[in-house]
Order: sequence, then C-alpha cells, then structure tokens
Amino acid sequence: MDNLDRQIITELQMDFPISPDPYGSIADRLGIDRETLFQRVQALMESGVIRRIGVSVNSHKMGYASTLAAVRVPDSAVESASKIIDSYPEITHSYLRSDEFNVWFTVIAESPERIQEVLEELRIKLNIAISDVLDLPVKQLFKLDARFKPTT
Repeated sequence: MDNLDRQIITELQMDFPISPDPYGSIADRLGIDRETLFQRVQALMESGVIRRIGVSVNSHKMGYASTLAAVRVPDSAVESASKIIDSYPEITHSYLRSDEFNVWFTVIAESPERIQEVLEELRIKLNIAISDVLDLPVKQLFKLDARFKPTT
C-alpha cells in the first residue's frame, strides 16, 4: 500500500460525495483519473484492506426498531440455521461466535412487534426452545465514528 492508497482510503471515509459520479469526484480531488481510482479501490477490496463500501443508515431516526439477537444451535446445524436466518430481509448480517450462543445477528424492522415475530418464526423454523433465543434490544445507543487512518 502506497501513499496514494492511503489518500484514497482517507477520501472514501471522510468525504464520500453524494453525486452521480462519486468516483469521478474523488479522482478529481486526488488528481488522478477515474479508472485509476476504481482499479486501486478494487485492489484494496480484493486484498481485504477495504471490506465494504456502503451507506450506514440510522434506522432509529427512520422510525425502525432493532435488536442484537443470538441463537444456540448444535454445531452440526450452524450452516442450515445461518441460511434460514439470512433469508429474512429484516436481518442485516449474521456471524458465528465460539460461544454457547453461536449464531449472532441484527434485526431491523418496522416495529418491536415485528422483531418478536421474526425471532419466533426463526425459533420455530430452527426447532429450538425459547431459552435458545437471545434478544438484546438497544437500551441506550452509543454511536462511534470510527474512521481508520492507514499506517505504513
């Protein structure tokens, strides 16, 4: 990763333009052509330096409810459970943890009642007990503005 890559990462995090051609705008600011920028961003993504480029919406300000949830499923059922969980549009992402509750996910829905419906539907589809579902709704929101400064 060279200095230009570091500048690109900074621009992507700090001032991503809302425009018909955001890459063109960033390329202009950096003094490079759009294709060079795009190729560099692709390379940074392929190498794992950049994992995701996308919008982060404040669902609470839009009137939605959310929760962090987890289920306890046998190791042999993790893959099938993950497919069922990920099939719900209300579930933004899921991940595995080496813990008693081993599949974790976030649920964002139009109401707390819909969240409970999703969790109950999942419990039934996964054939697990109520005690195998963990629901951790937000009590107080802390939002970190994490921006990363590339080093060497």
